[in-house]
Amino acid sequence: MPTSGRVSRPSLDWSWIGARSVRKYVLDANCYIDASRDAGAHLALREFVAWAAPGLHVSSVVAEELRGGARSARDHRTVEDRLLGPFARNERILTPSATAWDALGRTLGTLRDREGLVLAQVSRGFAFDVLLAYTCREYGAVLVTANARDMARIRRVFTFEYVVPYPAAG
Repeated sequence: MPTSGRVSRPSLDWSWIGARSVRKYVLDANCYIDASRDAGAHLALREFVAWAAPGLHVSSVVAEELRGGARSARDHRTVEDRLLGPFARNERILTPSATAWDALGRTLGTLRDREGLVLAQVSRGFAFDVLLAYTCREYGAVLVTANARDMARIRRVFTFEYVVPYPAAG
């Protein structure tokens, strides 16, 4: 009886793919801003991105801060095309969930009760930092930020990972 002409081969073992998990990182706006103003910070960011790119994401909170800080049409195009565009094309934009927004309110209330935070004096930047931190927590990402003081304050309310620029490869 004729066969179909197909040769039986053992199945390939693809289990090694993804076995080494890629660490997720999110850069705070201050990393991009510092890199735009200082050659040393720019080089440090480039070196970090060179090895962290497979796990690098951007938060929509950071995107808003960068868009809001663009002072000219040229700056705006740079932010959209060179910074945010690659993340959008690769579906690497992390957005705060409803739970993150709830955490913002709970965090501010907790800091008011524990530390005497005056809600009327809370900066937009601090509120964004809470959203950013909680979003990183939800996605299992490490937040890279030069704002360690505010992050330590937020971490007294809920846990999340952050590091100052820039963690070493590995």
